[in-house]
Amino acid sequence: MAQTPGPQQVYSRITGTGSYLPPKRVSNQQLAQQLAENGVETSHEWIVERTGIHARYFAEPDVPSSELGLHASRKALEAAGRTADEIDLIIVATSTPDMVFPSTASILQHKLGTQGCPAFDVQAVCSGFIYALTVADAMIRAGTAQRALVVGAEVFSRILDFQDRTTCVLFGDGAGAVVLEASERPGILASDIHADGQYRDILCVPGNVSGGGVIGSPLLHMDGQAVFKLAVGLLDKAARAALDKAGLALQDIDWLVPHQANIRIMQSTARKLHVPSERIVVTVDEHGNTSAASIPLALDHAVRSGQIQPGQNVLMEGVGGGFTWGAVVARM
Repeated sequence: MAQTPGPQQVYSRITGTGSYLPPKRVSNQQLAQQLAENGVETSHEWIVERTGIHARYFAEPDVPSSELGLHASRKALEAAGRTADEIDLIIVATSTPDMVFPSTASILQHKLGTQGCPAFDVQAVCSGFIYALTVADAMIRAGTAQRALVVGAEVFSRILDFQDRTTCVLFGDGAGAVVLEASERPGILASDIHADGQYRDILCVPGNVSGGGVIGSPLLHMDGQAVFKLAVGLLDKAARAALDKAGLALQDIDWLVPHQANIRIMQSTARKLHVPSERIVVTVDEHGNTSAASIPLALDHAVRSGQIQPGQNVLMEGVGGGFTWGAVVARM
């Protein structure tokens, strides 16, 4: 008696990428001049030596995260050959939402000219895109969605303390997006995400809205040394765990697309993973740290420049306030 075939395994694949940077490029020299006017001393050489950053982009005061995300989303949809009406899930990773509520994802949905599909934000700071991609992949595998738009969008320039040269030189604004679709072929191979709230104070914006005012500080605070010490070890563990789940070895990775936080963290992590420098996608020099937008921005840059080719294995990883961290292994 013939056996009835089992259900077809469902995977999710990245079918399109997109990114967007606001027009205003701010070089280290320009930022140093601006800071000097406020009595804060820094220089291009000081910033490059410690971070690898040469420039970043700042959005105009009236441009919210959803607007940056809109431009990146349109490019990703175009690359995937899809329209907004074909998307049945929108997830936006952001720590700088347009407003307290509704979600930036809901606002983006309206700007895209569609309605009806679930739309929500994920808040895991610089790990946000890894978290959002993991959630979208799980929903597609479960049959809850067929085509997801996963976006990282940030306007970190709004929460920087320009009296603190150790943090204000690091961050920039931008957005990146991917279209993730159900497929019979594996795309997202595995993910590994974590958080540990005991380290919540080393990277935070410890303020909140109450009674029409801000309670606490609305500006970014960071213990850079503590973040560095945690980041390298945790990223190494998450990357190896994700690879193990995917059934891959370190040598099977064609490209490492790390969160673009600081060139020192990126290089240290790559050394621990035995990934040669020529296989690391680096955009931090021109973009700075764009938090949840940094990985999809770097991914889109590498895809459009021809670095990342179809069929290659990509390891994406990031750490963020919370303290959160994680990694995703994907076959493009």
